[in-house]
Amino acid sequence: MAFHIPQFDLAAFVQATLSEDLGPTGRDVTSESVIPADVRFDGVMDSRDAIILAGLPIAVAFFQMLDPVMEIEILVSEGQQVPAGTDLMRLKGKARALLTAERSALNTVQHLSGIATMTRQYVDAISGTGCILLDTRKTIPGLRLLEKYATRMGGATNHRMGLWDAAMIKDNHVAVAGGVAEAVSRARNAGVERIILEVDSIAQIEPGLAAGASHLLLDNMDVDTLRAAVALVAGRVPTEASGGVTLETIRAKAETGVTYISVGRLTQSAPAVDIGLDFAQA
Repeated sequence: MAFHIPQFDLAAFVQATLSEDLGPTGRDVTSESVIPADVRFDGVMDSRDAIILAGLPIAVAFFQMLDPVMEIEILVSEGQQVPAGTDLMRLKGKARALLTAERSALNTVQHLSGIATMTRQYVDAISGTGCILLDTRKTIPGLRLLEKYATRMGGATNHRMGLWDAAMIKDNHVAVAGGVAEAVSRARNAGVERIILEVDSIAQIEPGLAAGASHLLLDNMDVDTLRAAVALVAGRVPTEASGGVTLETIRAKAETGVTYISVGRLTQSAPAVDIGLDFAQA
């Protein structure tokens, strides 16, 4: 199955995850001691929750790392919404390989599908407003590329991927630099093209724009303040509402006319969904 996430090494991720589980001996002592080496099993991965699916091709990679000729049938597409009780994948291969890879495969799909499922809830909440949902850098270390992939499967757009692809000038940068205009000017003079400026008051908007900010992050502003900020910017640069956004508040913020809303909890707080793998002897 063709599966590609830019800058993500799938084989290395699978190997490292399996190595963590197999430990210094490289053995699954339970499967080795209980299951004869020549036994084969059929298995079905299914969702016990209503979900947006993300990560199934990664699960495939776990199983095929341990049994390269395992027969696998994918039943659901990435990003697809499915009801509880849906079969996601059928597998047929070596029982030991299936049982050894099971937890790593399930953990990955449960986590990524949880992110995608929460993301879709937020996307649906602002449907029709024209506002675009963004994720953030609030990701588990080492899993950013996967978690941001999952938000895309849920319908969000990725914000910057890291510290390298845009400048984001926040309050601490401003404090150290000596002011909004000084901080933005320094980034512009350094040749940075994409300069995101976090502002927490209306008074910071004009100095930031005059200095060359290309995107304004309107931090922790209430709905009335957001509306006033959007009116003042008047489309000169994209605007982004951020800070304390919930499912209950996101639509009102979107209706102020902001270009984007970013939500850290998509990757920071999304609960894993319930996905299982059931085996029946072939």
